[in-house]
Amino acid sequence: MDVIQYKCPNCGGDLKYDPASGLYACEYCKSKLSQDELDKQTNLKKEQAGISATPASSTIDAGKADEAKVYTCPSCGATIVTDGTTAATFCYYCHNPVVLSGRLEGDYKPDYIIPFKISKEQAIEIFEKWLRKKKYVPKAFYSKNQIEKFTGVYFPYLLYTCNIDGYIDAEATKVTEYQEAGFICTDTGKYHIKREGNMQVKHVFRNALKKANAILADCVLPFAVEESDLKPFNMSYLSGFFAEKRDMEKEDFNGEVEKEVMDYAVEQLHDSASGYTDLSITSNNLKLVNERWTYALMPVWTLTYNDNGKIYYFSINGETGKTVGELPLDNGRLFRAFLLITVPLAIILLLFFYFVL
Repeated sequence: MDVIQYKCPNCGGDLKYDPASGLYACEYCKSKLSQDELDKQTNLKKEQAGISATPASSTIDAGKADEAKVYTCPSCGATIVTDGTTAATFCYYCHNPVVLSGRLEGDYKPDYIIPFKISKEQAIEIFEKWLRKKKYVPKAFYSKNQIEKFTGVYFPYLLYTCNIDGYIDAEATKVTEYQEAGFICTDTGKYHIKREGNMQVKHVFRNALKKANAILADCVLPFAVEESDLKPFNMSYLSGFFAEKRDMEKEDFNGEVEKEVMDYAVEQLHDSASGYTDLSITSNNLKLVNERWTYALMPVWTLTYNDNGKIYYFSINGETGKTVGELPLDNGRLFRAFLLITVPLAIILLLFFYFVL
C-alpha cells in the first residue's frame, strides 16, 4: 500500500484541511482550495498517470489490526511505522501529513465523515478556559509543550438506523380528589391504555475501535448529526489529522443496540399516555424494520498526560465543542493549600482556649 499526500498546485507544499474555512490550505504560499478543486486536481493527476480515478477495492483483515505496518514517506524517504488501524498520520521526521492508502478502502471505506469544525487554536482556547476553573493541577499538564500535543483524530463509529412498528398495552390508574358536603372525596378510575405507532430512530452511535484510547472516542458522544453535516467520505479530509480504521463490526453491537432502541420506543409510547397517576405496561409488540448500519469517521481533539504511569485523557468533540476530561492532582500543591487553611485555624483555636478557658 502507498502513502498519499495532497500537494498545493501553486507551490508544491502540503495541503491540510482547515476547519475554520472548510477549505484545504497550504502553509507555505497560503493558497486555499475547495473540495471540488482538490478533486479535479487529484483526478487529473491520476488520469495523467494512467490510474483509475476510483481506487480499487481491497479487503483488510480486522484480525490483523495489531500488526505493525511500514511505509516510506514520499517527501523525505523516512520510514513510517504504524499499527494496523491507523489510517492517517504524520511523518515524524519531516512532519508532513500522510494518508495511508488501502486502510480505508473496500469494506473499510467509510460511508460518511464529519469534517473538523473546530480548529486547533479554538481547541486550545476551549481547553485553557476549562482549565482556569480547575485547581491543584500539575504545572506540566498545562505547559506550552504539553498543550502543543493537542491532536486532531478522526475516530471510527458505526451508526445504526431503523424504523419501529408496534404497540403497547397498559393498565392505568387516575386518582382525583374533590370536596363535597365538607368531606374530601377520592375518585379512582381504572383504564386500559393502548398506544401504537411508527417511529424512526436515526444514527445510534457505537465506537468501533478496540484500542485503549477508545475512551477518547466514547466520552465525547453524542455528535449533533444532521444529514447536511454528514459528508460523503473523501480521503482528502484526513490530510493534516490522524485517523483510525475500525476494528469492530456491527455483529459486536447488534444485541445491545436492538435492546436500547426497543427500550427507547417503549419509553416514548409510555410517555405519550400522560395524565394518569400510575401506568403499568402489561404487554408490547414492537418490530424493527429497515435496519441499516453505516460507517463514519468523526472529529475529536485529544490530549493525554502521563502522571507516573497513569494516563489522563482530555477530549473535545471536534464538531460541537463538548469537553470531557480527567485531571491529575498536584499533591504537593494540595498539601500546601491544606496547611494554609489548617495551621492558622489551629493557632486561632489554641489562642481561644488559652485566653478564654
